[in-house]
Amino acid sequence: MSLHPITKAIRTRNERTYEMEHSSPLFLTSSFTFDTAEDMRAAFADETDDNIYSRFSNPTVKEFVDRVCALEGAEDGFATSSGMSAIFATFMALLKQGDHLLSFSAIFGSTHTVITKFLPRYGIEHSYINVNKPEEWEAAIRPNTKMIYLETPTNPGLDIVDISRISAIAKKHNIILNVDNCFATPVGQRPIDHGADLVVHSATKWLDGQGRVLGGVVVGKSELIYDIYLFCRSSGPAMSPFNAWILSKSLETLDARMERHSSNALYLAQKLENHPKINSLKYPFLASHPQHEIAKKQMFNGGGLVCFELKGGIEAGRKFLDSLEMLSLTANLGDSRSIASHPASTTHAKLSEKERREVNITPGLIRISVGLEHRDDILNDILQALDKC
Repeated sequence: MSLHPITKAIRTRNERTYEMEHSSPLFLTSSFTFDTAEDMRAAFADETDDNIYSRFSNPTVKEFVDRVCALEGAEDGFATSSGMSAIFATFMALLKQGDHLLSFSAIFGSTHTVITKFLPRYGIEHSYINVNKPEEWEAAIRPNTKMIYLETPTNPGLDIVDISRISAIAKKHNIILNVDNCFATPVGQRPIDHGADLVVHSATKWLDGQGRVLGGVVVGKSELIYDIYLFCRSSGPAMSPFNAWILSKSLETLDARMERHSSNALYLAQKLENHPKINSLKYPFLASHPQHEIAKKQMFNGGGLVCFELKGGIEAGRKFLDSLEMLSLTANLGDSRSIASHPASTTHAKLSEKERREVNITPGLIRISVGLEHRDDILNDILQALDKC
């Protein structure tokens, strides 16, 4: 029977143990035993798929990966200890000295630091283009360009990149297209359907959905995942089986949660778009978003994030955060509880003022991760804080 990806994410599971449990068991063990020396030899020779050591093979972690693959339409995947370790693994496993990476500076601050500070130490070059000028992408490709890395929607400005357009360029030049799908989630967008070769997630965010555990995952073409697996097997950024168990159960409610997150976010965006204290507001499924048509083409919903620029700049931003009564101030997103953050002083603080300006991170920019609370309670807290700015 052919099943929808959302159903597969709920029903994909390990074989039951002799206890015949309904909920998936947690295999919290560091290693696995073998009946004979020959069985052990065959496992280490990759002649069987028997589990060996939880740094690189564990049935609980595999179940989580298989569920993400089902949601993303991917051939294979590997789970890591955090989203950043997944991103870093794609760079280190697939790029080498002399290679060139093409991206843009409108990406997560830690990813920007890895690309600009650490990859050059290994002789890996990079170039940034303007996320809002896709016509510049192909001109920026060099003979040694091996990977294009992008986020869409971007962090934190919620710009939308046309994945199909960039995929066509990547395929023309035989370049790996690596897409961070954290903000949209697999139930909001499937980059592989639009030509991506790899998809990465910080599972810490929407995939968990309750701010409990850290995790990362990369899925995509099997030949690329194999190289990532080999790198991670030796370098060790392993996902804890316990975290994988939590995340795997979370995927069973991802679609239902994101339906509520996105409907709350759209409601909030519509109510705040013309507020007198706000200069501008962005949400992908608002008609006023500059890339609204692209968002409608490649996304199933607008996601759970709303960003807006306060008229009073950095002082208004601080006053707004300090005036919130319900929304949390925390270094996370994708939680059941709504979160407000000020990117210029937190996630993107390590960028220079010039770099922040180039990616439209203004001093008064506020990012709201819209939670599962009643939509009017979220709105009313924001409105009373705006009144105090």
